[in-house]
Amino acid sequence: MAQRAELTRLVWVAIAAAVVTIALKLVAWRLTGSVGLLSDAAESVVNLVAATIALITIRWASRPPDEEHMYGHEKAEYFSAVLEGALIVVAAAGIVWVAVDRLLHPRPLADVDVGIAVSAAASAINLAVGLVLVRAGRRHRSITLEADGRHLLTDVWTSVAVIAGIALVWATGWERLDPLIALAVAANIIVTGIVLMRRSGGGLLDRALPDVEREAIAEVLDRARAEGIAFHAVRTRQAGRRSFVSVHVLVPGSWSIQRGHDLSERLEGEIRAALPHASVLTHLEPIEDRASFEDETLDRNDGPPA
Repeated sequence: MAQRAELTRLVWVAIAAAVVTIALKLVAWRLTGSVGLLSDAAESVVNLVAATIALITIRWASRPPDEEHMYGHEKAEYFSAVLEGALIVVAAAGIVWVAVDRLLHPRPLADVDVGIAVSAAASAINLAVGLVLVRAGRRHRSITLEADGRHLLTDVWTSVAVIAGIALVWATGWERLDPLIALAVAANIIVTGIVLMRRSGGGLLDRALPDVEREAIAEVLDRARAEGIAFHAVRTRQAGRRSFVSVHVLVPGSWSIQRGHDLSERLEGEIRAALPHASVLTHLEPIEDRASFEDETLDRNDGPPA
């Protein structure tokens, strides 16, 4: 509950930051008439929608397992991240529409100095909140929070490029540079959205744990191998903040149930110590029995390996 409360609080911070930055960027756009700054404001609107979705998702994902969802609800975070990615792409399409029109019908900018100052203030807010969200997302293993934070940081770099471009328009008087900047922003947003959707799609497809975490599992099993214990069918998957690890443990058939159970408990405890968010399942098998080697594949009907 404490973790859920902190995640919820951070998402509310993201929502508040999005509201403030939207207001500031819209003021900057109205002052200057720049479609580059308008595109920057559009991305902040996506931030607001994404943060609202994240709030709903985190509450759902934090619910404990139930009879219908016995492995928990953590995967709800991936749906949120996919939706956020889709919204990013839609926002980019809108920016392209406005930018092309301005490219065909250029207009001079006004009050550029004040508009740039207002936009810079909004970017400073996004930078501070984005860093907080990314760090918290990593700490709590929340893809929703981390995605929201990374989107804000991307927004910051976008805003820096827009501000620099608008300043160049102001200095040179080349009006068509403004919509070209907006098109560049749209392209950057599209890439961000596609990357986010691909990453989230991988989670929905039960992607294995990262290499560093699988190496930590291997270290635990290697220590046990030195004691004459064998393993196979080591499988891992990530579901939001939770990790799942399963492994078949092959021991002498002469062992007592108690001895095998004690070994399993020890191994599960050591893996959980290495991966605190992991749910670990071990399956004991007699090493002398050929049937023990017929279930190394996910589908036992595949038979033993050649």
